[in-house]
Amino acid sequence: MSLISALAIYFIIWWLVLFIVLPIGIQSPNDDAEITLGTDHGAPVRPRLLRKALVTTLIAGIIFAGVYISFEVYGFTLEDLIF
Repeated sequence: MSLISALAIYFIIWWLVLFIVLPIGIQSPNDDAEITLGTDHGAPVRPRLLRKALVTTLIAGIIFAGVYISFEVYGFTLEDLIF
């Protein structure tokens, strides 16, 4: 696996994991008693984006390590995934 391929696969895994992690732990203003006028009712109160980016990076790294090991160490190819 070339460096460009590895970066592309990691990038795709990172974005997929990000969209899984984003809604975890979100509280909307509707859940809280205090609603600030002028804000969207679906916007999160504290999104904690830096924390979610770090968690996403960690999880994506673990998944990418599994993909890398399966392709490079065990020799799986894309043709092995097709029935």
